[in-house]
Amino acid sequence: MKFSTPLVPARLIRRYKRFLADVRFEDGTETTAHCANPGSMMGLAVAGTKVWLEPNDDPKKKLKYGWRLVDHENGHFTGVDTAVPNKALKAALSVGEVRELGGYDLVRPEVKYGENSRIDFLLSGEGRPDCYVEVKSVTLSRQSGLAEFPDSVTARGTKHLSELAQMVQQGNRAVMFYLVQRTDCDRFTLASDIDPAYHAAFLKAREAGVEVICYDTAISPLGVALGRSLVIEV
Repeated sequence: MKFSTPLVPARLIRRYKRFLADVRFEDGTETTAHCANPGSMMGLAVAGTKVWLEPNDDPKKKLKYGWRLVDHENGHFTGVDTAVPNKALKAALSVGEVRELGGYDLVRPEVKYGENSRIDFLLSGEGRPDCYVEVKSVTLSRQSGLAEFPDSVTARGTKHLSELAQMVQQGNRAVMFYLVQRTDCDRFTLASDIDPAYHAAFLKAREAGVEVICYDTAISPLGVALGRSLVIEV
């Protein structure tokens, strides 16, 4: 998935009201960018951090920049836009790059299911059960090389796990797909200290037959693409 327009570098001044970030460009000018991330962004929203912004000329958008990346200035990046994982996975599914999810004829995004929910992707194929795929963006890392989810309490995420388990009970296939938007991690686990309820729901869903897949991403100011399968330590 390539970014629609070339990204521009800046320095973070502050992130506030969850969806707003004040930034300073290299020429000293400042602006407010949209931050498409409802989580805590623990460790990623430190003042002075180098960030990459995507400009837009959409007259319907009040903010003319969107915050896309954190540049750790050591060769590694973190993607902060929670909409990117779905776009990257959709691109990968369309060309059969996810071995665990191969062999389906139809990929449909945002299909209604459960209790007033929408599944990120519903995969269908003749002669096999439908496959419900829920995608989560992972950006937290508190130990070197270890990615964690979630970075804040997520009642919505807990609800999704329960609904996936219900799909399995109805004879379908259900997959929880964690996409790590960091280039510095090779393992994945759950942040059970941050959201014990989510951790408990995860264990229950997995016991019920919900499959768990985790991939990392290749990230640069040019775009984000699906990477390799990561070790899951849960």
